Amino acid sequence: MQVLAFLNAILTLNQLNQVVVVATGYNSCDYIFDSSTDLNRTFENGRMPVMCSSLLQKLEEFLIKDEQLSKQDSEGRIKSSLFSGSLSMALCYIQRVFRSGTLHPHPRILCLQGSPDGPEQYVAIMNAIFSAQRSMVPIDSCFIGAHNSAFLQQASYITGGVHHKPPNLDGLFQYLETIFATDLHSCSFLHLPKPVGVDFRASCFCHKNTIDMGYICSVCLSIFCKHHKKCSTCGSVFGQAQSEAASASDKKRKTPET
Repeated sequence: MQVLAFLNAILTLNQLNQVVVVATGYNSCDYIFDSSTDLNRTFENGRMPVMCSSLLQKLEEFLIKDEQLSKQDSEGRIKSSLFSGSLSMALCYIQRVFRSGTLHPHPRILCLQGSPDGPEQYVAIMNAIFSAQRSMVPIDSCFIGAHNSAFLQQASYITGGVHHKPPNLDGLFQYLETIFATDLHSCSFLHLPKPVGVDFRASCFCHKNTIDMGYICSVCLSIFCKHHKKCSTCGSVFGQAQSEAASASDKKRKTPET
């Protein structure tokens, strides 16, 4: 209910504000609310806006659908949300609004996440982050799980957004309202939370594990946790393998003919 109150507050602050909610599950992601199409914001039975009841109904349907897809998935997989897919959907929606030509908005993306990071999504997430950076779309992030998210920290740092992990979830609405409800112009006048330390660790391309140190291909910038003779992404032969091949050819040349 605190998130619903935050969405309602965003729409109340300015009549030009627009909110789009993308739900993210383990196996799927989908649009569940768009304020531009839901113009009826009257109250149902004098207690809850129709907007909230419609959003909750679509969210319940999304959870049931995603749970059915989870039963078909392997049990050994890390239970992480499909963050890369939802971030790509948000950027596609923003580009659609940009190209429509009717509005000139100042879009922002707020990621509210509670599940751990999925290292296998590293490449897709970083591509989406750099796409948001090129489009000058800041990504704000709020992590409500047990451990902080390296992906959200990097997304906010690279795009110029704000990352925060609330110490007390009972006051989640206050954190959302005071930190993330501020428009981009007013952000420059406020002392918003600044990152104390950003986790820049990457995930290797071979085993999809988060690593502290590794090997990087100088051609395509692929990252590996162990040394390989050949890059599995672009096919480039690494320096050590080239030197071994050169030494082998020299030995053949120096071998006297019989």
